[in-house]
Amino acid sequence: MASEPLPTDDMLPPPGAPVIRSVNWGGLKALYVKEVRRFFKVQLQTIWAPAVTTLLYLVIFTVALGGSGRTVMGTPFATFIAPGLIVMGMLQNAFANASFSLLVGKIQGTIVDYLMPPLSTGELLAALVGASVTRAVFVGAAVWLAMALWGVDVWPRHPLAILWFGLFGSAMLALFGVVTSMWAEKFDHAAAVTNFVIAPLSLLSGTFYSVDALSPTFRAISHANPFFYIISGFRFGFLERADSNVLVGGAVLLAVDVALAVLCYTLLRRGWRIKS
Repeated sequence: MASEPLPTDDMLPPPGAPVIRSVNWGGLKALYVKEVRRFFKVQLQTIWAPAVTTLLYLVIFTVALGGSGRTVMGTPFATFIAPGLIVMGMLQNAFANASFSLLVGKIQGTIVDYLMPPLSTGELLAALVGASVTRAVFVGAAVWLAMALWGVDVWPRHPLAILWFGLFGSAMLALFGVVTSMWAEKFDHAAAVTNFVIAPLSLLSGTFYSVDALSPTFRAISHANPFFYIISGFRFGFLERADSNVLVGGAVLLAVDVALAVLCYTLLRRGWRIKS
């Protein structure tokens, strides 16, 4: 059998000429699948453990604060806090996934695996954020299933609101996680952001209480917290009640996502703290 002829100089593109002239869908899919497989191989830790932890939050706070038939915004306490707990688990895991990818590459010296493939900055960012949002969706579905089996009313009433605030909220935390992953030099730095920024903002955003019950000063502070709009809008998708204007909250979330996407794209393109 005759072998195929070797490529000649006439068959090769000139130096510097782009071979992939549009979106590198193959490379984008490969990186996305690689990131999804990374967290799915340890799904007991990355998906089911957060579901169990969030269900324990529900049980503890329901027993401590809602056992006597307490209602918030006209709904039973367990039903009120359930949507906030679901989306809080989604946000925290989206951040955890995105803040790990580039950081572990820098620490282990494998960051070249992200920088050398023929992927544009936008494709690299899309794969990292897409995988983090995928993990958030898995966690949200697991938490929702656990609460439904526990007997909590988590029937979706406005699926569009659930999708908008769930997906765009997870994307916001994924983008913030990418920035953290570039900035951090060791795991302690990423853990500090989780403990001193992400956790307080998510817990103090109306997850366990109605913001309308706060004093005017603390109510104004809550309205400056983007997590508040995510949780309020996501809760509206289940309860048809919200602490804020859902359309305004959706617009604020979209604006924050666009700003973070531009910031991440700019920093990645410059190779900030990931290229020597």
